[in-house]
Amino acid sequence: MSNHKTKPALPVGEFVTLMALMMSLVALTIDAMLPALADVGRELQLENMNNTQLIISSIFIGLAIGQLFYGPLSDSIGRKPAVSFGVCVFIVGCLLSMFATTFEMMLVGRLLQGLGLGGPRTVSIALVRDQYSGHEMARIMSFIMMIFILVPMLAPLLGQGILFFATWRAIFGMILGLGLLALIWFQLRQPETLMPEDRRPMSLRVILAATKEILTNRTAFGYTLISGVVFTPFLAYISSVQQVLQIQYELGVYFPLAFGALALVIGLASFVNGRMVAKKGMLWMVKRSVIASSIASVVFSLWSYRYGGHPPLTTLFVYLAILMFCTGILFGNLNSMAMEPLGHIAGIGAAIVGSVSTLISMPGAILIGQAYEGNIMPLILGFSACGLLTLVLLYWVSRSEP
Repeated sequence: MSNHKTKPALPVGEFVTLMALMMSLVALTIDAMLPALADVGRELQLENMNNTQLIISSIFIGLAIGQLFYGPLSDSIGRKPAVSFGVCVFIVGCLLSMFATTFEMMLVGRLLQGLGLGGPRTVSIALVRDQYSGHEMARIMSFIMMIFILVPMLAPLLGQGILFFATWRAIFGMILGLGLLALIWFQLRQPETLMPEDRRPMSLRVILAATKEILTNRTAFGYTLISGVVFTPFLAYISSVQQVLQIQYELGVYFPLAFGALALVIGLASFVNGRMVAKKGMLWMVKRSVIASSIASVVFSLWSYRYGGHPPLTTLFVYLAILMFCTGILFGNLNSMAMEPLGHIAGIGAAIVGSVSTLISMPGAILIGQAYEGNIMPLILGFSACGLLTLVLLYWVSRSEP
């Protein structure tokens, strides 16, 4: 493998904006639909409105599978064909969802959207790595993440705005339009960054060997497992937050503002983590975040039980803000800790870690979400149980570390 690094061809501002758009399609596709879930359920005649949560979780199933596929594919055929193929699959998924007449058709479309988004989400990072390194790469990624963090804050507002003038199908039309814009912009302006001499054949043997190495390395597998446990209640929160805030607490059209404020807390946590992690270390940050979120969840579960699963909105918002702050610190650190022993297989390692942790989280997240019956106790108990399990797993993993 050559160490050849492609000279950047696009101006930095244009490249950062394009990569941020490609990566942000995931958050946009998920969060813009949140205000419309109840409308989708009614039009597709769902008897159990909890099933609208599957419109969110099916995206993550597709992403988990797609991450395993696009990394090796882009190493084999080049970055541009891999990204373009992924965006085309995403567009097909958008069309299926937009014209869905049954709930099953909707879920197939969302699954295809997730499968397709695995391309731009995974390969965009490789495109940055192909052209930048060291501090320059860190600078570019920080610019991209600044834009990326804004999307979960603004996407529900955008979705709600569309609903004032059109139906939920128009939201899919908007997402489809941005996907087409990203594809055309990428094809016309972004050169290929992986030269033919740097490519390597796509090999199932390599993927299986890397998977075996991760599963037999206590540090890599341990933190991958912890990431999955941490992501479980967070995914349940994303899937059910519309029912909780917009319906149970009757926020209505103000739901996107509340959701955006909580997303901003995650961005704040990422900023704080960036300032503190070099001084305190990742494990120090992770342990304290898990302890804080676990204590908050256990205490708030008792508080919520007193109110029959419907505590005052102000206390719920404070609790969720604490959880989002802790979660924002956990996500980046746990992924980095899982990757520490995998530097020699960083590309495929990152894909496997992301995919396995997502797949681990899915059954528990669906179980927690489907237990929702008009009160928030299942969600809070899910955060409590996963927090306590995470503490046990942290003890198990850290025992093997120096």
